[in-house]
Amino acid sequence: MTVNETKTTHHPQWKRHIALFLSGQAISLFGSSVVQFAVMWYLTLETKSVSVVALYSIFAFLPQGLITLFGGTLADRVNRKLLIIIPDILIAVATLILALLMANGVKDLWIIYLVVTVRSIGSGFQSPAVSALIPTIVPETELLRINGVNGTFQSLMGLAAPAMGALIYGLGGIEKTLYVDVITAIIGVSLLYMIPLQAKPPVREQSGFLTELLEGLQYTAKQPVIRWLMTVYLVVVLLIIAPSILTPLLAAQRFDAGVWHLSLIELSFNLGMLAGGITIATVLAKYSAMRMTLYTTIFFGVSSIAIAFSPNVWVIITLMLVIGFFVPIFSAPATTELQTQTDPQYMGRVMSQVSIIFTLGMPLGMVVLGPISEYFGVAAVMSGAGVLTIVFILLAFFTTKTGRGMLMKKATPSVIASPQ
Repeated sequence: MTVNETKTTHHPQWKRHIALFLSGQAISLFGSSVVQFAVMWYLTLETKSVSVVALYSIFAFLPQGLITLFGGTLADRVNRKLLIIIPDILIAVATLILALLMANGVKDLWIIYLVVTVRSIGSGFQSPAVSALIPTIVPETELLRINGVNGTFQSLMGLAAPAMGALIYGLGGIEKTLYVDVITAIIGVSLLYMIPLQAKPPVREQSGFLTELLEGLQYTAKQPVIRWLMTVYLVVVLLIIAPSILTPLLAAQRFDAGVWHLSLIELSFNLGMLAGGITIATVLAKYSAMRMTLYTTIFFGVSSIAIAFSPNVWVIITLMLVIGFFVPIFSAPATTELQTQTDPQYMGRVMSQVSIIFTLGMPLGMVVLGPISEYFGVAAVMSGAGVLTIVFILLAFFTTKTGRGMLMKKATPSVIASPQ
């Protein structure tokens, strides 16, 4: 079956629908982020144990990474709208139960870890369904712009959630903070329910679940452009995003940076992402997606080297602002290209593979780079990763047939098979 045969017909009121959808997802993400920060702060302040916080990180992210592949397969089999709504409701119920238990003095670590795991599993089912649903709402020529808007919303949540979480946590404690996610989930589900979507995957003959899961992996392996884009994603996550976690450590080791310096590093990065999301949704939406991916990846490599040789903490803060600005200009074009290159019947499975790269790529990268940093130093690892990134992306674009072909594409997001 060709892409042209399964092409989605978009509703004439698609702008209203995508506005409701993105607003609902942003509100739901805000609540989830507030609770994520609050639980981490609670465990940190109450236990002051590195192992407790480390276990929290494992329970919060590992289940999502493992379950996403199954979630993507489900997104290609069942109603994607329901696949977003049902996990959201289950996450809200689990969080409400935890809030009630903690309000009654039940604060056992295993209960907290269990609820965190349920939340992570729910996100694993939701994430690929969200990515697969967007192209069914939005015309292909508008995907880059809408992905930029979505990135802007996520950046806004990244800025607002820590501040609001700290305020609510400080005034009402962990229990009151948990209620935020319940309220935002209700709002998000209500907005999504208002959209009259026929959010079912393309009609097709279905095989067994595991067979379709493997078919999704085989589909990616056989598609040169998708395979190439996935490789670029993976390298950027491993060589740039994973080492970037070490930036605060570098600032503390080299310049004796305090808590407020580290907060400024995080804040400047999120402010940059916000500005970048707005820019890609407006000014840059008409430009070549793949050229933006090339230039931003080179910039990431140069910035990683520059951070390693920064003369003071303020240079690092400034560089993080600029790096944050270019993150949406990398991710939105790459995501758009993946969405337009993927056959709709495989959309959920392909998007789940992207989610796995981001969810598991960072901790896996740190497993390798962490010990190397201990031996050679953080600056050496960051500068080395920057050099490798630049070399890789130049080879990927200029020495492969697929890469050269991507650079030749027109600025408007292309359609795999144009409508007749």
